[in-house]
Amino acid sequence: MIRRVTTPGLFPPPTYSHASVVEAGTKLAFLAGAVPLDDKGEVVGPGDPVRQAEQVIANLREQLRAVGSDLEHVIVTEVYVVSGEPSVLSAVWEVVEASGLSKGPHSSTLLGVACLGYTGQLVEITATAVVPEREEGSR
Repeated sequence: MIRRVTTPGLFPPPTYSHASVVEAGTKLAFLAGAVPLDDKGEVVGPGDPVRQAEQVIANLREQLRAVGSDLEHVIVTEVYVVSGEPSVLSAVWEVVEASGLSKGPHSSTLLGVACLGYTGQLVEITATAVVPEREEGSR
């Protein structure tokens, strides 16, 4: 259903693919940015991009579950981090890698940005995922 491509002739990416190809007719979910808010709408881990990344991944899992998918079926992400420091971006990427998103590996872009939508927010991840067909009788 998903074919992940590492392009010959380009530098081999360490934990992501250059492209993901999905067959026509496959159901896709386009997810709004997962943010580091708890169920009360409070920012988790103020000042801590790694803790916020962990919350973002947890929230992304919930978004995926709600549409019948999971991290394994994510084909592309954009990871936004409020920082201009490569070491901070790398620390957030380590959380993404540890989450299982890199098992695919999915295609991804990691960006340092000036600010995000919520006061104190340091991390956000948008995603597109395949929604696998369920066999009759399964939930």
